[in-house]
Amino acid sequence: MAQASGKTIKVKQIRSGVKRPKDQQETLRGLGLAKINRVRELEDTPAVRGMINKVQHLVQVLDQD
Repeated sequence: MAQASGKTIKVKQIRSGVKRPKDQQETLRGLGLAKINRVRELEDTPAVRGMINKVQHLVQVLDQD
């Protein structure tokens, strides 16, 4: 398990996951996003960055602390 570095990242879903490949839908769920305009604050880890990269056309990174 990753160490808590204290850094977080805010991610907002800007497009729907409907009619997207199953793996992209599951990635959105893994990020805690299920509806448009939902915002989640997540720990900034390489795993989370990879998930964001996979669905970068569906989400927006708001800020990085």
